[in-house]
This record gives sequence, C-alpha cells and structure tokens, in this order.
Amino acid sequence: MNDQLHRSRSRNAAEAPRRGAEDRRKRQIRSWIIVVAAVVLTLLGIRYLGGRGKREISVNEMPCRSNQSVTPFGDGVLYYDGASLHCLSSTGTIRWSFPVGREASFYAGPDHVAIWSGMQMFLVDSQGNATYNDSMESAVQFIRVGERYAAVVIGADTEPKLIVKDFTGTQVDLEAEAFSGLMMLDVGFYGDQGEYLWTLSLDVFGTAANTMLNTFQVGKMNTGKVSLGDALTYRVVYENGRLRVFTTRQVYSYDYKCVPDTNATMLVYGWKLIDAEVPDRGQAKMLLAPTSQTSSAQEITELRVLEGMTDKRYTLPAGCVGACMWQGNIYAFSREYLFRADVNSQRFFMTGIPVPENTFITAFYGVTTDGRALLAAGDAVYSLALPR
Repeated sequence: MNDQLHRSRSRNAAEAPRRGAEDRRKRQIRSWIIVVAAVVLTLLGIRYLGGRGKREISVNEMPCRSNQSVTPFGDGVLYYDGASLHCLSSTGTIRWSFPVGREASFYAGPDHVAIWSGMQMFLVDSQGNATYNDSMESAVQFIRVGERYAAVVIGADTEPKLIVKDFTGTQVDLEAEAFSGLMMLDVGFYGDQGEYLWTLSLDVFGTAANTMLNTFQVGKMNTGKVSLGDALTYRVVYENGRLRVFTTRQVYSYDYKCVPDTNATMLVYGWKLIDAEVPDRGQAKMLLAPTSQTSSAQEITELRVLEGMTDKRYTLPAGCVGACMWQGNIYAFSREYLFRADVNSQRFFMTGIPVPENTFITAFYGVTTDGRALLAAGDAVYSLALPR
C-alpha cells in the first residue's frame, strides 16, 4: 500500500509541469479569443456608427475626362469636349449634346446654361434646347445666369458693357458707361427670383488698386455702390437679405443698397471660401480652407465653417484634394477615403472610396443637387453618392 501511494505521488509530481503548461496554453488561447472578439466587435461597431441610417456608398465612372471642364448642373453634369457641350445624368447617362464649336466657354445656372465663343452666345435650357442664339456687337468677356436673367459682359477689358437679357433674349437692362475705366471681375443675381444684380469691378488706373461693389435692381435703377479697397475680392454669397462679400482679408456684409453691417465683419486672412450651402431659410454654412492649401498642388488638412457669427475649426484625418458642404454635413475627399462630419461635431467618419485598385482621387469638381460628388482620378471621372 505504501509503495502504491508512493508511485501515485511520484506520477502526479511528474505530470504537474505538463498540466501547468497545458493550463498556460489554454489561458493564452482564451486571451487571444477575447482579443480577437474585441477587435471584431470594435470593427463592427465602427462600421455601424459610420453607416447607421445612411445610404450605401456607390461610384459610377463617367463617360468624360478630367480635362473637359466637368461641371455640376442641377442633378446632372456638363462637360465640353472641344466641339460640343454634353449633359449627363449624375450617374453618367447621356441626356443631350449641343454643338458649339471650338474655344467655347460656358456657365451653368440653376436651370439654364450660357455658352459663348467670340461674339456668339447661346442660352440653353435644362433639356438642351436653345432659347436664344445671337451675335453680340463685340466679343463676350463672360456670362452669368440666374433664375430669370442672364448678365452678359462684352467689350474691351477696361471698357466693359453690361447687358441683362431674359432667357428668350429680350434686353431688360443695359449699363453702357457705368464701368468705363474699370475691369469687370464678376457678376451675380440675388433676391427674390434674381431680380437684383451685384457686380465686382476693379479700378486699375488709380494710384492703388480698388475693387468696387455695385448693386442694381434689374431694369430699374442702381441701388448702391461701395469701395472695398485693395484687398482681392473673389466671392459674393447672398444670404438672408444680405450680401456676404469675401476678400483675402475679411468678409463683409451689405444690404441691398450696399449699407454695411459692421457688426457682421469677420477676419478671414489666410483662409479662402471653397463652398457655401445657402438654405431657403436660416443662415448659410460657408466652408473655408487655408489659402496656401487651395492650389491644385496642395492637400487640404484643415477646414473652417462660418455660420452667422459662429466660427468653427476642423482638422482632417488626412490630406484631402477637396471638400464641400451638403445637407448640413462636411465632406472631404482624400486620395483613398471619404471623410464625413456633422458641422456640430469634431468627429469625422471614414469610408473607403470604391474605385478600381491602384486608383487614387486627384481632384474634386463639385456636387450635384441629388448628392453625387464629381471626382477625378487621373484622366477618369467618377460620380460618388454621398452618404447622409
């Protein structure tokens, strides 16, 4: 009996190291299972948070090239191939084509497109029908289109003439001498149904460069005029009955008669407006990026949103080729990813852009009204459905 007890104890002592090693291996396996499960649950959670309540992201390759002036037009896309202007649906279906010849330019309004080349101009509706076609008395500098009218700037650089026409070509206003000695920079319509017009012009003959803002009621009278100084003025946004005028130094606010709201002036030195979302009611959300990062050779790493007097800053997870506002969200596009954030959050959600392997996004052209971003990857153009 003593011998058996001794042998049993010896056997247990010999097996103890092996059992200990097995226990340690089991504990390691359980630990790995727990870690793997945690990672899987985390990834599922991220996917859930990033996709909750959103439409599935999709991409369509478009039948146009990145060097063909790709431009959003309502829920469609315009491009110019050097001979004709083509209109596509936001997913790439051809809607219409309009022959315009070589060296033409175009501008997309809400429902009409203006096309010009030399002295010739066309106004084309959203169905591709020409509503007006005529030759002007001198070369067309540029045309801008609103909801009811088209503003046509013709003549020499420093002797421009401003003509306002409706979409059938009927002339409703003419400013033949108001801009003598000035260089016309830009024109835009604002107010109810675009019944008012603003202009930006530059005095190049003075002792110092000076930009002038003029406002008109179409077909009636000049409503206001103000000097903006020597800072470069590059954008005007109409919001809640006031004009928000962006210069390289500040953003100013003016009413219909160019009376300033000094309390609404904001410093924007070092930042450039890249997009603005203006609702039917409420305040506009204006998206800015560092001026040094807005050239095609640079990537955007920071963003800024102005909403009324509210000023918010954002840091992007990676360098991006472009960014925009759509339905109250910020969207930014890197070489491989789409970043989305609510303006009230500092958190960006990341989604891979489903383009072919070894394809990288190189440019952003804007967003259609049905929420598809137009992106370039080298020569190719893609339409990407923005997740809400």
